[in-house]
Amino acid sequence: MSVLPAASARPIDNASREWLIALRADGATRDEAIARLHALLLRAARFEAARRRGRRPYLRDELEEIAQEAAGDALISVLAQVDDFRGESGFTTWIYKFALFETAVKLRKRAWQSREVPLEPDAWNLFESVRLTPPEQVEQSELLSTLQTAIGEVLTPHQRRVLVAVTLNGVPIDVLAERLDTTRGALYKTLHDARQKLRTHLAERDLSAATAP
Repeated sequence: MSVLPAASARPIDNASREWLIALRADGATRDEAIARLHALLLRAARFEAARRRGRRPYLRDELEEIAQEAAGDALISVLAQVDDFRGESGFTTWIYKFALFETAVKLRKRAWQSREVPLEPDAWNLFESVRLTPPEQVEQSELLSTLQTAIGEVLTPHQRRVLVAVTLNGVPIDVLAERLDTTRGALYKTLHDARQKLRTHLAERDLSAATAP
């Protein structure tokens, strides 16, 4: 098997090339490379968990467990996608992104672990502004009323749940994906379709499409 991808944008550096050779080898050579790879991913995951510790001090005692889980999942992703590496950055820089992503996901999920995921709108007041003039407040109230009606009538129940949870109630997309037993990609598609429906609905009524969440 060729080490260099056929469509590589530029020559892969020697250190990255050595990683690819080792990970595509057999036996002890590959096992040793995987062990080194996991160690790098764990170091990156620990760094990211510590960096985010201030935002979630209540998870302090769980950070090592979170980092270990993140490194394990990142390792699986790297090994599954190693043939996608194109040398646009160094191999270790490329693999760190997997660790940082998985750590962020694990922290968000752990933070929501014992929390109920709100699927009904309870944050319409977030759109209200005390700085508006009385006429502007009337206009905004009409827009929000139309938007609430559209969310209830134009969207499917699933689109409504996803839109409300993510855009109004601030549920992280990966947390919602886990609770609804689906994928991030599927939820992003649902959000896109829901927003498009709302924009079309508002545009047909000569209202600002920017009002759609």
